[in-house]
Amino acid sequence: MSRIGKKPIAPVDGVTVTVEGQKVTARGPKGELSVTLMDLVKVGQTDAGIVVEMAGESREARAAWGMSRSLVQNIVTGVTSGFEKKLAITGVGYRAQMQGTNLKLALGYSHDIVFEAPAGITLAAPAQTEVVITGIDRQLVGQVAANIRKLRPPEPYKGKGVRYSDEIVYRKEGKKK
Repeated sequence: MSRIGKKPIAPVDGVTVTVEGQKVTARGPKGELSVTLMDLVKVGQTDAGIVVEMAGESREARAAWGMSRSLVQNIVTGVTSGFEKKLAITGVGYRAQMQGTNLKLALGYSHDIVFEAPAGITLAAPAQTEVVITGIDRQLVGQVAANIRKLRPPEPYKGKGVRYSDEIVYRKEGKKK
């Protein structure tokens, strides 16, 4: 049984959640998000909050149960406090700076890379070696962070590149003579 799926999503002050069939919409101080759940789960509102239940006893329904609950929790958290990912840039001459709303990255290539933020995402470069990505959609924040990291992933010999701030890069030993 899903331990995550069993928990109801507690109501949050300032957030209104509406359930219309399989579509759940949350409206809060940071904006509005909605998610459409699979037919394998049933979603409803009770006094304890929003409850996600399995529609059947199939293996697929059990697999979708906890994930569906997490998706609803993510939209509720997103409209209340939002999500944030931090990237660290390491390497001589590697840096990031803001150019209007776009992020200008110098990552050791012959040219600078200008990364445009999609709608709903805010980029910031508080330091030359740090990038902060914020937004209300957890999936979109993670995807933007992954796209920036993909421009120059960390390499294992010198550790140069773009990495998540909490990522551990295991270093390899170089050639021996």
